[in-house]
Amino acid sequence: MEDIEDLLAGGVGGAPPGFRLPLNAVGINPKTNKSKRSSSKQDQITASNRDSLAPPSLKIPGTQTIYIKTFGCSHNQSDSEYMAGQLTAFGYALTEVPEDADLWLINTCTVKSPSQSAMSTLITRGRSGKKPLVIAGCVPQGSRDLKELEGVSVVGVQQIDRVVEIVEETLKGHEVRLLTRKTLPALDLPKVRRNNFIEILPINVGCLGACTYCKTKHARGHLGSYTVDSLVERVRTVISEGVKEIWLSSEDTGAYGRDIGVNLPILLNAIVKELPSDQSTMLRIGMTNPPFILEHLKEIAAVLRHPCVYTFLHVPVQSGSDSVLTAMNREYTASEFRTVVDTLTELVPGMQIATDIICGFPGETDEDFSQTVELIKDYKFPQVHISQFYPRPGTPAAKMKKVQSKIVKQRSRELTSVFEAFAPYTGMEGREERIWITEVATDGIHLVGHTKGYVQVLVTGPESMLGTSAMARITSVGRWSVFGEVIETFSYENRETKSREETKPPCSSTVSTCETCTCSGESCGEERSGEACNISGNISRQDDRKGESNREEKAIQEEVVVPRSSVANWGFIDKALVCGVFVSSLTILVLLISIASRVLMRQ
Repeated sequence: MEDIEDLLAGGVGGAPPGFRLPLNAVGINPKTNKSKRSSSKQDQITASNRDSLAPPSLKIPGTQTIYIKTFGCSHNQSDSEYMAGQLTAFGYALTEVPEDADLWLINTCTVKSPSQSAMSTLITRGRSGKKPLVIAGCVPQGSRDLKELEGVSVVGVQQIDRVVEIVEETLKGHEVRLLTRKTLPALDLPKVRRNNFIEILPINVGCLGACTYCKTKHARGHLGSYTVDSLVERVRTVISEGVKEIWLSSEDTGAYGRDIGVNLPILLNAIVKELPSDQSTMLRIGMTNPPFILEHLKEIAAVLRHPCVYTFLHVPVQSGSDSVLTAMNREYTASEFRTVVDTLTELVPGMQIATDIICGFPGETDEDFSQTVELIKDYKFPQVHISQFYPRPGTPAAKMKKVQSKIVKQRSRELTSVFEAFAPYTGMEGREERIWITEVATDGIHLVGHTKGYVQVLVTGPESMLGTSAMARITSVGRWSVFGEVIETFSYENRETKSREETKPPCSSTVSTCETCTCSGESCGEERSGEACNISGNISRQDDRKGESNREEKAIQEEVVVPRSSVANWGFIDKALVCGVFVSSLTILVLLISIASRVLMRQ
C-alpha cells in the first residue's frame, strides 16, 4: 500500500495572470551562462550534440510545452507546483500528454524502490522518444552518480527556483546539473496548484532523525525551517486566493522550528489565528514522528480541537517491536507511540490517527512481527500504510542481514489481511456530519468531502460545490470511505464584516463553543485554543440550525446596513488626504485674496 502522502500526479496547467519574469532574471544569455560555469560536479552546464540537432523553434525561450510527472510525497508535489508556476509565468505551456511535450520534467522520490524504478522506466521512455529530460527531486540529490542520470539535466531540491533557466538550457541542448544546497526556496514563488482549493505548504525541509533505512535524509539533508512570520504571511496569501485546505508538509512536521528556536505549537497557534472564523478554510497537520511531539502533546491536542483544524494526524510507528525500532534508530519505543495515540485520542473528540508499518526489516523475528500485529489489532487504525522493506543504497540498513523475501511477503500479506478486516466507519450510517468538499472522485461521478476527522465522504452534486462546506447525512459505509447525501450547504459570511465580530465578548472557560466568543474559528489564544473553543467534528442538527438561522439573519443585516463612519475610525491616509485638501484650499484662498488686493491697488 502507498504511503499516506504518496501522490502520483501528472502535469498541471494554468498561469498566474500578468506575471512574467524579466529575461535577465533567468540567465538566457549563453555567454553569461558560460562565464558562470563551475568546475564543481554538483553545479555545471555541459554542451552536447543535441544543440546542433535542436529545431529552430526550440531556440526561442518560453514557447515550448512541458510535461511534469511527480512521484512521492506532498512535499514533492508542492515543489512541482512551484516549478510549474515559474515555467508558466515565463510563458511555457504545460500538458498532461507526454507525447505533446517538448521537454519532460520528472520530480522523483527515493523513499521506496518501486517509485525509483518507475522513474527509471519513464527516463528510458523519454530517451526513446528523443525528449529532452530534466530530473528533479530526491533521487538526483541523494544519488547524483546514478547511471540513469547520465546525459540528462538534474536539479536539486533546494534549486527549484532556478527551474526556468535549467529547462531553457536543456532545450538548447545543454546538460545542466544544479545540486548544491543553498538557502530555502522562497514561499512566494509563482505556483500552479494541482488542486486550486488545496495549498501544500512546506514548513521545513530535512529532519533531525537518522533512521537506518531512510534515503530521504541524504537528499533533503538536515532540518531547515521557514520562519513563523513567512509561513503566516503565506497562509494569509493563499486564503485570499480562495484556498480551502492548507496542508502543512515536511519530512517531519513535529521537528519544525528546533533549528530556529521555536516549535510546532508556536507555529500552529500563529496559523490558526489567520483562519477565517466561518470555517471556510481548514488546516491539516502533516506527518510527524513520535519523538518530537511527545513533549507537546497537550498543546497539539488543543490545536487539533480547534474548529478549523482537522482532527487527523499521521504518526508512523513502523514496528511494534522495540528491538526493531532500535535497529531502525527510530528514537522511541512502542510504549511511547502508544502514549501519543492514547493521549490524543483522550483529549481530542473524534481523533483519527493513521500510521505506517515496514514488514521484514532486517533482523525482524516472528516474535517482533507478532508484536506489530498486536499493536495494529489493539488500535484498529482506520488507515495503515504497509510496506515491505526495500534496502536503499547507501543506508546502514542495506548492509544488514535481510529477512528472506518469501517471509517478508508473507508477513505483508498477513498484516494487510488483519488491517482490511477492520470496519472503522461502522456506526456512521445515519449520522449527520459537516464536510469540506475539495475534489472530484476518480469515478468522475462523486465529489470528495472530508469530515473534521478527515473521513472521506463521497457525495453527488454539481462541481460548483467544490470549495464549499456542507452538512451531509451518511447513507452507507464502505471499507475506505463513506457515502452521503448533502442536506444543507453553508454560506460563508462576508469577510469585510469581520470587524463587527470584534464587539463580541472575550472567551472564557465557561464558553462551550466558539459561536459567541471573539476568537470564533480563529484562535482562543495559545493557551485556550481548543479548550474554550472545543467543537468536535460531529455537529448536532438542532444546534446547527439555530446557528445557521442566526448567521443568515446576520448576513442579511450586513448586506443592507451601511455603517456610519467617524473621524475616530479614519486611518492615517484618510486624515492626510483631508489635511492636504484643507491646506490646498487655504492656499488657493490666500492667492485669490492676494491677486484681488493687487488689482484693487493698481486701480
